[in-house]
Amino acid sequence: MTTVTFKTDEAKVQIYRRQAKAAGLTLSEFIRRKMDGTETEGKPKIAETVICEYTGARIFKGDPSYIPLTNESVKEMLADFP
Repeated sequence: MTTVTFKTDEAKVQIYRRQAKAAGLTLSEFIRRKMDGTETEGKPKIAETVICEYTGARIFKGDPSYIPLTNESVKEMLADFP
C-alpha cells in the first residue's frame, strides 16, 4: 500500500481519533472509510470460522464476493517484496 500524508488542524485530528476509537477502527481505516463513503459506525464484524473440508482445521470463512486466493495470486502479490 502507498502511504498518503495530509495536514489538518489538531482539533480535527482529536475528533477523528475519538470517532475511530468509538467505531473500533484504527485512525487510518476510519479515514479511508470516510473518504470511500463506506460505513464507519459500529464495531467491526467478527469473522466467522468454518471447518476446512480438506484439512479439518478451523479457518476463517471467506466473503463470497472476494476472489479466491491461489498460489499464483499470492506469488503475484508478494513479487514486490525482497
